[in-house]
Amino acid sequence: MTKILIIEDNYANLTLVMRVLEPQGYELHTAADAESGIQKAIEELPDLVLIDIGLPDYDGHTVLMWLKQVTELAHTHFVALSAWPAELAAETVDRYGYDGFISKPIDIHQFPTQIRSYLSTAQDV
Repeated sequence: MTKILIIEDNYANLTLVMRVLEPQGYELHTAADAESGIQKAIEELPDLVLIDIGLPDYDGHTVLMWLKQVTELAHTHFVALSAWPAELAAETVDRYGYDGFISKPIDIHQFPTQIRSYLSTAQDV
């Protein structure tokens, strides 16, 4: 089963993401802060990690930097979640090496397709 880790501190956003993804049949794991997110990623070895850029303890870029150093996560894709303006988010994604970006609030109609797209790319690696 495909594993997705969602690192998101906003309960409403996390609940929405889970409600949209659960019917898709993914094995979902969650973390509410950077530290527990890093630990969960190492324990679960997900196929995809959705990282809120604005976490309470460390920003998403720091989480990404730590996770990219874990050899076992070499084939995992990392996607930023943020309410930042699209242009700024795209620049940040490129600068820090995320595999992509999804705007918040998420579009519940496009979100499953976006996730499938990142997962198919991850599986082609």
